[in-house]
Amino acid sequence: MRCTNNKQRYTDRDLRAEYRKREKQKAARRFIISLVFLILLLGAVVYVFLLKKQNIMLIKPFDKTDSVFGIEKVSMGNGTASSAASELCVANENILPEDISLTAGTGGLFNEADKEVLYAKDIHEKFYSASITKIMTTLVALKYGNLEEIVTVGEEAKDIEMGSSVCEIQPGDRLSLQQLLYGLMINSGNDAAMTIAKHIAGSTEAFVEMMNQETQEIGATNTHFTNPHGLQDEDHYTTVYDIYLTFHEALKYDVFQDIISKPSYYATFRNAQGEETGIMWESTNHYFINEATPPSGIEVFGGKTGTTDEAGACLCLYSKDKYGDPYISIILKAESKDTLYNEMNELLSKINK
Repeated sequence: MRCTNNKQRYTDRDLRAEYRKREKQKAARRFIISLVFLILLLGAVVYVFLLKKQNIMLIKPFDKTDSVFGIEKVSMGNGTASSAASELCVANENILPEDISLTAGTGGLFNEADKEVLYAKDIHEKFYSASITKIMTTLVALKYGNLEEIVTVGEEAKDIEMGSSVCEIQPGDRLSLQQLLYGLMINSGNDAAMTIAKHIAGSTEAFVEMMNQETQEIGATNTHFTNPHGLQDEDHYTTVYDIYLTFHEALKYDVFQDIISKPSYYATFRNAQGEETGIMWESTNHYFINEATPPSGIEVFGGKTGTTDEAGACLCLYSKDKYGDPYISIILKAESKDTLYNEMNELLSKINK
């Protein structure tokens, strides 16, 4: 019996040892399976967030509108992706063909179809811009405003120099933002500029900050604004190239193209007494009022004028050649309006050559 009991106890110990051994083996297998699973999971994460992202970028190398990849803000420079610069005309030095000789302070001619600068005279030098400023005023209003919203003209419309260009709107008049933009761009109304600024930003100062912020966003880094209309201020300046950048950006809005194409506009609205009234605004662009004629084969689609004693006569134009290809031409600081339009025709004559 004793031997049998000893044998039985020995067998039980062996069974328990075997059981522990098998449990350890199972635990080891579970650990290995868990480790393999974690490795696979980590591999999947790496694939999705790194390798897969690279595949997406290769699949969409020309999608310049996708802000996730920042292509519209960053120049890739490797031949596989287009940057914002590829949509623009770029020139870092003067381009002065012998058949054009401008006496104006600065000027440029930009072929938007081929992204080519055809003429460049000091286009990165700072000049006063007068009412060319209103292109940026309009761009900010289009970007942040509601065109259908009704705006009540305030006393800010009177806070401008006596005798400067106005739309003749009065405090208490109620117009849509879109109507004010027509008055701003067609009739070059400084009163409209002040009204728009107050409506969009709450104050002229806050609106000017928005204008200066927009210049940085579009790359117009040699520009600084102090007001929304362009009346003279020594700290209010821009360059031909920065005007080109601003105009190029504004042309992306269909309503902007419509506004600048109008030789006149009749606005009907309610005055301070609640009565319906109307004003006819005539273009300040001489090409639109039969005081200037473009060269043969050139259609002047629209633009913006500007004049002060310090800025001289200024003009920014959007034109098309006989094939419908678009061009932007800009002149600042011409000595007179006659000189301005004669020299603008010199630039436009370059288009069909």
